[in-house]
Amino acid sequence: MKRIYLLVCLFAVASPMLAQQTQKPPLHGKHWMAVTGKPLAATAGSMIFQKGGNAVDAACAMLAATCTMWDVLSWGGETQALIYNPKTKKVIAINSLGVAPTGATPEFFKGKGYNFPPEYGPLAAVTPGTPGGLCLMLANYGKLSLKEVLAPAMEMAAGYPIEAQTANSIERAKERIKGWPYSKAVFLTHPGEKREAPDAGEIFVQRDLLATLTKMVEAEQEALRNHKSRKEAIMAAYDRFYKGDIAKEFVRGCQEQGGLITMNDLAKWKPVEEEPLHVNYRGIEVYKLQAWTQGPAMLQSLNILENFDLKSMGYNSSQYINTVYQTMSLAFADRDFYYGDPAFSPKLPMDGLLSKAYAKDRAKLINPSQNEPKLGPGDPYVYEGKKNPFTDLLNVHNALSDTSINLNKGFLPKHDAAVILNSPVTDQMMAMNDSTYMDRLWRGTTSVEAADEEGWVVSVTPSGGWTPACIAGHTGVGMSQRMQSFVLDSAVCPFNVVAPGKRPRVTLTPSLALKDGKPFLSFAVQGGDTQDQNLLQFFLDIVEFGMTIQQATEAANINTNQLWLSLGGTQAKDRIPHPGEILLNKNTPDSVRTTLINMGYKPTYGERTSGPVNAIFLDREHGSLWGGSSNHGEDYGIGW
Repeated sequence: MKRIYLLVCLFAVASPMLAQQTQKPPLHGKHWMAVTGKPLAATAGSMIFQKGGNAVDAACAMLAATCTMWDVLSWGGETQALIYNPKTKKVIAINSLGVAPTGATPEFFKGKGYNFPPEYGPLAAVTPGTPGGLCLMLANYGKLSLKEVLAPAMEMAAGYPIEAQTANSIERAKERIKGWPYSKAVFLTHPGEKREAPDAGEIFVQRDLLATLTKMVEAEQEALRNHKSRKEAIMAAYDRFYKGDIAKEFVRGCQEQGGLITMNDLAKWKPVEEEPLHVNYRGIEVYKLQAWTQGPAMLQSLNILENFDLKSMGYNSSQYINTVYQTMSLAFADRDFYYGDPAFSPKLPMDGLLSKAYAKDRAKLINPSQNEPKLGPGDPYVYEGKKNPFTDLLNVHNALSDTSINLNKGFLPKHDAAVILNSPVTDQMMAMNDSTYMDRLWRGTTSVEAADEEGWVVSVTPSGGWTPACIAGHTGVGMSQRMQSFVLDSAVCPFNVVAPGKRPRVTLTPSLALKDGKPFLSFAVQGGDTQDQNLLQFFLDIVEFGMTIQQATEAANINTNQLWLSLGGTQAKDRIPHPGEILLNKNTPDSVRTTLINMGYKPTYGERTSGPVNAIFLDREHGSLWGGSSNHGEDYGIGW
């Protein structure tokens, strides 16, 4: 402990920001730690730990609770997880992202006037993934029954005091909610009154959702009575959701409101266990999900930053910010063009993208004197000894990415870019302080972190079906909005063009780090395209600048807009990069602000720029757990 304290003090001399006391206290535990986006959900995790469950059981209980509380997600969304298994000493990746349904093609959406799939309603829905992902994790790695793990969420569905954040979100979205009859019946508890959403503290009841969860538990318990194993019984509940009466009502309610999901879509979909991707950064192994998420962008960033002496630059100095900003520009440019569902052809060039040689050459593109607004995708195929099959598309993509400059000069690239960019970009559209743009940049999810003394460590970033959600019939289940993360034209990304049965490339990105082969950090964050920006800086705050985990969750970071948005409007003007735009903390010194402006940056300022990071640090020296829970929103943790 003395060494940690001394290290923090040394860096506090170099940077006064590090000396600030945190707004929330760090969490400490010897036996277990549970951290997530809502206080009641963290309590659900603690209840499961106290029943004898492990970190996987607790994570599943927190996931169920956050879905029931509509913590910018619901039961019809998607779940992505990394799990450290102390028995095998391996990191496991859980892919329970839904897929595009039957009939979801570029031609279908373009026929409706879209250049990207819609962001709301039944046509924004991929198949639900969270129920399947929860069942898979619990069956394979948990200890308790589904009945025990879902008990807190079921009690909440029967009625819990809704918090102001969700209640006010419902009120703001009530006009859209009124267009969906099943959503209206659930969310607008005071129809016709001035405030139609629930009041903060009102007991919010979800009878249909309770019935759905009850059916799943009934299927499990019946299987146990028929002498099925614990795992078989949990998967019986899975089957009832995806193939039984729950599925029938979900599909009926979806299609009644104009959606595409079929019974066959639900029956064919399955959650997948897969190998995670990882890189070594200064002796620490950092794990992410595969490139159906944006997670590898953080790994690419670490590979690039390994070529710089970040510590000598100083925390959030102008030189450090410039280096990190351009690093993220390079990594996200690759994300925007090369990432997609690896189950579909063409094969993703991940070996090249994650090679140290590629990163070293990309690092040479960073300008130490000013921002480079045209840092585009590289050519990772060279580092695999192959020829890039998408050179022509890459040229068009780069032209599209330059629209903030080129359209104002009257330039339109060939190919079908004129169709993609079907309306001009105005200064108003390009303004960073446009609240609609920033909402798309930060659009939510939540995070779930859990660890126990046995050695299980879990990091989950679930999302989808956020308010305003279209509920599918009488299931009480809000449908996903993740279809919007697909593209409809290969010039934007040849690997992420929508197709039935395909997973969209999502922003969701849990993280695990191992040191000396043992768990070191579990961390995740909400916030759309900013997730791996904030997680990258959180990690560097600890590894390079010696912050404690709570200091790092609250520390001032930067956000870049020099990327294609993954969420938002249906036209290209809603998604194109905003080169040089940067969000800085309002406490950034004037000298740093002035230097960055002179380097070509266009800053705006915010009170909190760290993102709502949740994390667990495994203190090997003392045999304890440290929990960090952001001061950004309602994130909360409990340890014992």
